[in-house]
Amino acid sequence: MFWADQIARRVIAEKGDKELYTCAAGITPSGTIHIGNFREIITVELFARAMRSLGKKVRFIYSWDDYDRLRKVPVNVPEAEKFQKYLLRPIVLTPDPWKCHKSWAEHFEKEVESVLPIVGIKPEFIRQNEMYRGCKYAEQIKQALAKRDVIVRILNKYRKEPLAENWWPLRVYCEKCGYESTTVIGWDGEYTVTYSCGCGHQASLDFRKTGNAKLPWRVDWPMRWDYEKVDFEPAGKEHSTPGGSRTVGVEIQKAVYGTEPPVYQMYDYIILGVGGKMSSSAGIVVTIKDTVDIYLPEIVRFLFTGTKPIKEFAIMFDEAVFKVYEDFYTVERAYYGKEKVEGKKLAQMKRIYELSAVDKPAKGMPIQPNFKHCVELINIYGDAGKALDAVKAKENISGSGLERYRAILERAKNWVERHATDRYKFKVQDKVPDSVKPRLSGAQKKALAALLKDLEDKNWEEEDLFNRFYKIAEDAGISGKEFFQAVYLALISKTAGPRLAPFILAIGQRRVAKILKSI
Repeated sequence: MFWADQIARRVIAEKGDKELYTCAAGITPSGTIHIGNFREIITVELFARAMRSLGKKVRFIYSWDDYDRLRKVPVNVPEAEKFQKYLLRPIVLTPDPWKCHKSWAEHFEKEVESVLPIVGIKPEFIRQNEMYRGCKYAEQIKQALAKRDVIVRILNKYRKEPLAENWWPLRVYCEKCGYESTTVIGWDGEYTVTYSCGCGHQASLDFRKTGNAKLPWRVDWPMRWDYEKVDFEPAGKEHSTPGGSRTVGVEIQKAVYGTEPPVYQMYDYIILGVGGKMSSSAGIVVTIKDTVDIYLPEIVRFLFTGTKPIKEFAIMFDEAVFKVYEDFYTVERAYYGKEKVEGKKLAQMKRIYELSAVDKPAKGMPIQPNFKHCVELINIYGDAGKALDAVKAKENISGSGLERYRAILERAKNWVERHATDRYKFKVQDKVPDSVKPRLSGAQKKALAALLKDLEDKNWEEEDLFNRFYKIAEDAGISGKEFFQAVYLALISKTAGPRLAPFILAIGQRRVAKILKSI
């Protein structure tokens, strides 16, 4: 059984038959939300789809922990030194360094909210600043304060140094200076806490009326499990260690709120193809949009769907992109019965394809443009629109086929511009450069002249043209390798390039002939 389906059945078994199941994810938007963070989002999304496949109603909530304090200024922030003064202030009340959104938090939130629908994910977003500032958690805060001793005992079990005797499970943003440089110094047993701040301000605060108080993370997380009645929430490796926030959260939810924790799934890291863990604060990131700019949305989903959450894997942006596209196409062909696969493997591939679809799989198998060929077309025409016009002139493509071809050509253009090495970049010359002519031997020039005549005399099919190359080389007294090198030098000033016959036909026989005439 596919992994998401296994989790769905586990949730139903543990939580019972319910009218509505809630699954959750979330993050602090203090820096760029990268493709590694996306693993949590897609894990919950796939679980939700698996539940709906079983006829269950699911609520997918995504929390923006935007009432957290700014702890560190990432290195990729413009004029980073100017933002040091905002440390310990809520990120929702910190200005956007790029000056395009209302706040620091909103800048990173909107980056994600704009791209998730492209990959078929539409969660219900909850902004924690609105929940806390709206005093929605007043009863839950009171419960935590009442069970202060219990919380301290749980936390101390997993700490090297015990918490200070005056520690309270509450953080307060000073009403005067706005910073979280405060200490809770008393609680009236109901809804009022007294605090003092490093700025010299001291006051009492009724957290039913003033939303300046917030539970610390290890208490906040289980509180929300209880408040939202969460049935499933995964978490990363860093939360899953013994004594980590997941372990502590489970104990606190049971002891403080008297409810059972969500079913859990640990997920591993996503690393960059060049190696290394991503880090928003260090500026080492690939965003969800960066990935969608290179891979079709269904392939982005496929990367995660086809890998169990507990396995680490790399997102590749070098020439391995060609294989990723072909791997997806193989699964796609299997789904539509165009690839010979049997038994359990076929069932797995079909399920992976279903869940990789942004919406639902098309009734008929989509067109499968070769990504490497699309890269060649971009090099030839320089533009996805012009390349598509050339494709339409030779192939009978319309409707959704045309849309997919265009989408892949656009991604091929992005890949050439952002990731391709010189091996996959070339420019077709208008004429043979003077610098190239001395590099061609007399026999090679003779072969190019013969190729010119053939291209002017006849419209060639790919296979016939390929076979003709070797006859031309033989008649000129050169090897096949010398012939190919001569043609590539004449066309792109390189000694190697794309497969020559389809390359010439893609450029166009007339255009190639015109170039060869300039020797």
